[in-house]
Amino acid sequence: MRTALLALMVGCAASATVAMPASARDFPYCIRGCDFGSGLGDCSFTSYQQCQASAAGRVATCAENPYFSAKAEMAADRSRMSRRRY
Repeated sequence: MRTALLALMVGCAASATVAMPASARDFPYCIRGCDFGSGLGDCSFTSYQQCQASAAGRVATCAENPYFSAKAEMAADRSRMSRRRY
């Protein structure tokens, strides 16, 4: 029993470190409407046309995500760079 519990704990810890949250990546367009709650709505669209296709036939609109930063996504990953300056 103790071995099974330990194995379960190790498995959960390993999956928690590998899994990324759903909102880890911001997308540039959001759909808003009565089906999507208050606030920003569902911000999972990479193009305006994709958002419009999902909004077709619903009481929904598409808008730019105010928290999306294209510059941040295009910037180089500086976490691997050395902090030393020569």
